[in-house]
Amino acid sequence: MTDHKYCVILAGGLGTRFWPISKEEKPKQFRRVWKYETSFLQETFARMVRTFSADHIFVATLARYKDLVKEQLPDLPEGNIILEPYGRNTAPSIAYSATLLKSRDPEAVMVVVPADHDICNYALFGQTIESAISYVSDHDVLLTLGIVPTRPDTNFGYIQATGGRQAFDSNTPVKVKTFTEKPDEELAKVFYDSGEFLWNSGIFIWKASVLMKEMALCCPEIATLWTGWDEAEDKDAFVRKAYSDCPRTSIDYALMEKSDNVWLQPAKFGWSDLGSWSTLYEFASGETGDGNAVWCRGKQIIKETGNSLIIGTESGKLTVVQGLEDYMVIDTDDVLLVCPRGDRTFQEILSEIALPQYGDYR
Repeated sequence: MTDHKYCVILAGGLGTRFWPISKEEKPKQFRRVWKYETSFLQETFARMVRTFSADHIFVATLARYKDLVKEQLPDLPEGNIILEPYGRNTAPSIAYSATLLKSRDPEAVMVVVPADHDICNYALFGQTIESAISYVSDHDVLLTLGIVPTRPDTNFGYIQATGGRQAFDSNTPVKVKTFTEKPDEELAKVFYDSGEFLWNSGIFIWKASVLMKEMALCCPEIATLWTGWDEAEDKDAFVRKAYSDCPRTSIDYALMEKSDNVWLQPAKFGWSDLGSWSTLYEFASGETGDGNAVWCRGKQIIKETGNSLIIGTESGKLTVVQGLEDYMVIDTDDVLLVCPRGDRTFQEILSEIALPQYGDYR
């Protein structure tokens, strides 16, 4: 089985919710955003190479970021960079990756991981991935990892599975009942208290061939675009045509919420999806007693300030903050952002200032 297992790292997003650190020319997956030694992408690659050989790891990204991937991952074979001509969300990206892998290896089992996750226990993560690979090798199912929640959190989607609370104490996959998008605080507490719901990790394991069969049933408008791949002489032209005709949609919406063949593997390795400043704050704010999450490369003086996210990326600059409560302070080389920490305020700023800079790529 070892020869047939592959990893696909999804690294094609623009990371608009991490503006102003994440920019069109260099999105967050290529940035060192928090207290990591390297970028999100480099951290993910280092984690996955513990389970997969480098030549069985692929990175799916926009064509414009090819040189960034090569620069940050010198051990990754250049032929393992899957280049997307346009941003079309995760469903087209995964379909393209599966088509490519299936063409190279008809028995390919693919593990799909986003580039912006934090994993606490690498050893347990690797064991969970290996167990999931073993399961889908013997079962023609779509398998996803569900994170056993540690709190009612509104930043993540939730998955309900058959068997209830008792099912999550075993290492055996269980059939999925429902998917729910990010809930409000009241519903998140209901989910957490029930013990029947897990966080949706966005990590998937399946045979490439099984995935494409399920996509043909649930989202033929995507799957049929890849018919004829093996016979196509001009692969680049084939990909451009497929992406031009492809809807922009997530794998959850296009497939996972529609298929009757989705199973879930409970996971307890410590996880967070660092997809926005809000999730980063929730992830890091427990480090201090004042509720602040602070990362400044230079010196900092923080006084009479609580429950705030403070980021200073310019090396050596002194950061001084006093008298703020529930605020975001993000200081980069060309932007200083100061606003209340609520998502609504930040989304208004994104809509007015940041998103127009991204044009049609988002």
